[in-house]
Amino acid sequence: MLKGVIFDMDGVIVDSHPTHIRAWRRVLAAFGVTPTDEELEIVRDGKKKEEILRHFDGDLTDDQIHAYAQEKDRLFREESPGVTMIGGVEKLLDELNRAAIPVAVASSGSSWRVQQTLDLFHLRSHFSVVLTGDELTVGKTDSTIFRKAAEELGVRSEESLVFEDSISGVRSATAIGMKCLGIGNAFRAKLLLEAGAERVYSDFVDTPLSHLQTLFA
Repeated sequence: MLKGVIFDMDGVIVDSHPTHIRAWRRVLAAFGVTPTDEELEIVRDGKKKEEILRHFDGDLTDDQIHAYAQEKDRLFREESPGVTMIGGVEKLLDELNRAAIPVAVASSGSSWRVQQTLDLFHLRSHFSVVLTGDELTVGKTDSTIFRKAAEELGVRSEESLVFEDSISGVRSATAIGMKCLGIGNAFRAKLLLEAGAERVYSDFVDTPLSHLQTLFA
């Protein structure tokens, strides 16, 4: 039986990846890195800012990492008014709340940014648990964030459904027995299915609660 639902933030609740990628291009250019579109796919993979920076330059000092991470946040904040909600997500959240199914956000993003986004779209009241990258030492290549979300929701992994758009997020959620539905375009759908997603949708327009519950029948 479905007893808890866990949502990623970027690319799942809000269409924020284009804004992140523009900000990352500007930050990386500051220390001489001009990544290709393919290389910037790492931004979609549920990694913390520190992990992304070290991926592109492993020689950065801790102070440099901190400074560049803060600059990335500043640049994102500048463009955040352009971020939009994924279609149908608010309707599904309303339906879950009416059914008294607890809901969590599990994001590798910064706490201030996750909270700002929830407040911007008036979604904070929908979530009983909010976990962010500030509370973790690693990103979604590890299952810790999903395990912790289930514990705080008071449900078992096998009773949990995760919505993810990252390959690592899908793998980490399914590795501990959670069911996972992918959110992504046609290009990413194949990758998400190969990672273990049950199905992949472009948005939440066709994901009513009754449909989700059939996964646990």
